[in-house]
Amino acid sequence: MSDETKPVITTYIEMPTYAHFKPTYIEDPNLTIMQMGEPLNEFYRFLYSTVGRDYQWIDRLSWSDAHLHTYLSLPSVAVWVAYYKGTPAGYIELGGEADEPGTEISCFGLIKQFHGRGIGKHLLSFGVQKAWATQPQRVWLHTCTLDGPYALENYNKRGFSIYKQTTKEA
Repeated sequence: MSDETKPVITTYIEMPTYAHFKPTYIEDPNLTIMQMGEPLNEFYRFLYSTVGRDYQWIDRLSWSDAHLHTYLSLPSVAVWVAYYKGTPAGYIELGGEADEPGTEISCFGLIKQFHGRGIGKHLLSFGVQKAWATQPQRVWLHTCTLDGPYALENYNKRGFSIYKQTTKEA
């Protein structure tokens, strides 16, 4: 069965309390994380499309400039970008317009060239820390079988647990 015909399993995971959080940070002076303070559509699209290129992230590519700008301007949306030696390496996006309670990690990932350096666990830990700083009911997200092979493992190691799975045809 090819990847195009395999069903897509979406796994919803949550961290119900801060006590479940198991952060892991790396010590690397070349790594910095900064919040995207201005809603810049072009830069966001670069991050979204480059990080999601191999994982079929396409939903937001069809958003109009006005819709994307409005979304990025929401007080509930925070985009944190990881830079390695000044080069964007990935990002984590918190908040948005979720249907479920708590703070959602709505996007998270690294650009392929930065995989395997520990940046993912560091950036996820940073983002989860920022999410808990707002004192939400919980922190949650969803991932699927189209995402990177180590995504779910990273989430589990940071303290997330599965609360729901859905399956649909690709």
